[in-house]
Amino acid sequence: MNYQDTARQIIALIGGKDNVLSLFHCITRLRFLLKDNNKADRAKLEALDGVIGVNISGDQFQLIIGNEVGPLCNALLSQLPGLENNARPTKRRNPVSVVLEGLSSIFSPVIPAIAGAGILKGLLALMVAMKWVETSNQTYQILLAISDGVFYFMPLALSFSAAKKFGANPYVAVALAAVLFHPAIQALFKAGAPVHFIGLPVPTVNYASTVIPILLAVWLLSHVERWVDRIIPGPLKTMFVPLLCLLIVTPITLIAIGPVGIFAGNALSGGIIWLVENMGIVAGIVVGGTLSLIIITGMHYVIVPIMINNISTIGYDPIKILFYIANLGQAGAAFGVFLRARDKKLKSLALTTSFSAAMGITEPAMYGVNIRYKRPFAAALIGGACGGAFAMAMGVKTYAFALSGLPGIPGLVGPTFLWALVSIAISFVGAAIITVILGFEEATQPVIAGVSPMPIAQSEEKLFAPVSGELKALNTLSDPVFADEIFGKGLAIYPTTGELRSPVNGKVESVFETHHALALQSDTGAEILIHIGIDTVKLGGRHFACHIEAGQFVEVGDLLVTFDLDALHAEGIDPSVIVVVTNSERYGDISPVKANGDVASRDEFLTLTASAA
Repeated sequence: MNYQDTARQIIALIGGKDNVLSLFHCITRLRFLLKDNNKADRAKLEALDGVIGVNISGDQFQLIIGNEVGPLCNALLSQLPGLENNARPTKRRNPVSVVLEGLSSIFSPVIPAIAGAGILKGLLALMVAMKWVETSNQTYQILLAISDGVFYFMPLALSFSAAKKFGANPYVAVALAAVLFHPAIQALFKAGAPVHFIGLPVPTVNYASTVIPILLAVWLLSHVERWVDRIIPGPLKTMFVPLLCLLIVTPITLIAIGPVGIFAGNALSGGIIWLVENMGIVAGIVVGGTLSLIIITGMHYVIVPIMINNISTIGYDPIKILFYIANLGQAGAAFGVFLRARDKKLKSLALTTSFSAAMGITEPAMYGVNIRYKRPFAAALIGGACGGAFAMAMGVKTYAFALSGLPGIPGLVGPTFLWALVSIAISFVGAAIITVILGFEEATQPVIAGVSPMPIAQSEEKLFAPVSGELKALNTLSDPVFADEIFGKGLAIYPTTGELRSPVNGKVESVFETHHALALQSDTGAEILIHIGIDTVKLGGRHFACHIEAGQFVEVGDLLVTFDLDALHAEGIDPSVIVVVTNSERYGDISPVKANGDVASRDEFLTLTASAA
């Protein structure tokens, strides 16, 4: 993947730079907050190379990318100057969406560290269980520190991530978290005597491995920091804003926020454990069968801090196994598609995505195969319900936080390890068998929800010149987006008239609000983008008049747009009319009828030849 080129295409298809309020990524998804989700072209985004699927969760517009999400996100941010992950939207938002997005953006950067450490933690537990190593061994002790360090100092890791989300100084947030572990504080807590700060009692609390206290503390820090910043004169800000923030927020954290956060965390953990112990099989069926749906909405991030808190404080978690089961259910369903599919490309896609889901990355299988063909997704949910019921019936627990797939199996090592493996196998095999039994309708091409299947391409199709003028190759244009054929192959015409006419018989898919660009789809499936002039968007619609609207059917030669050619020249704008076939990958060859010279409006000027396959 060319990250910069893909980023340029994504920005264009989500409605441009001005439509983006914020962006961050998790393990597999780009998570946008857009001003207007309706400006994003979902169909073209899903068809974009490197994009596995599109999902809207609450206010969040998500692109499922896979393993290359990190570099692609960096490429996007480099092309979105001034955009910060903690950008504050101006529109009113659903409070639930705000909380879910907040938890997601805080935990996503930290998860790779705790997943890697969790695998090592599980491997060490396996080595001890098999008597391959003694716990007194110095090598074991060092490895134990490596595996447990990020969990013990969890508030430090989360403080930095939370500060970036809440808009606080991340280094001041780390300084705040460091106080909780300072030897002086620890000595006071361990002495056993009552602790006071300016006469107020300080509860003796162990903050190691905790989650909720630091999130609340950094949230408070962000508000105090903004308040202090307003009242401190400019020359004194560097020293006195951090000083006052630490002096105000740290005592409040030690006296109130910390103890309240730990009580809330313990209450949530206790509630989940009670649910599992008392509801057992029912809890397994309900959660195991719906967890993939929960993951789609992003609500699973509410459970993440609870699972981490359970493993860190009591040594195990009873819910995490259901994540393994849900993921292997998606893997099993995709494998069932592989077993039953006749189309070679679908078989290949299903097998590779099944493998990635089994490794803990489910989006390629979920969006690329299972949801697309519907019945496999239902089979995955049923498999998850069966595996979840068995796991809860046998009291399966997870003993380390790791990626919920085969690489994370060491995290299951413990007294219930065998039953954990059986529950995962039930989910995978059950989903695969149900998929094979239920079957699915194969399509000759991917079907996107809400979008009609593409018409079958003719062996050869002609596009007609939309305007009279001089032919120009795309690589001669000054705009690199068109010159590099990022949107697809095509041709440009330097116009001699200001009338733009339809090059195909088909439908108007969209018209840009400034009328300088529009998209058509021909009756045979060619997707055509026509762009009048270079950088004409800055005109805001001046000098353009539109004569059609989205959804309208047109024929070759119908008037689409008129533009004032003399006015564009006066503005110093290159008026080249650019015609691009945006689904160029559908064709074996796209070539001009003649490479250069003049062309008249409605003359044949591009030939589209269908792929031999």
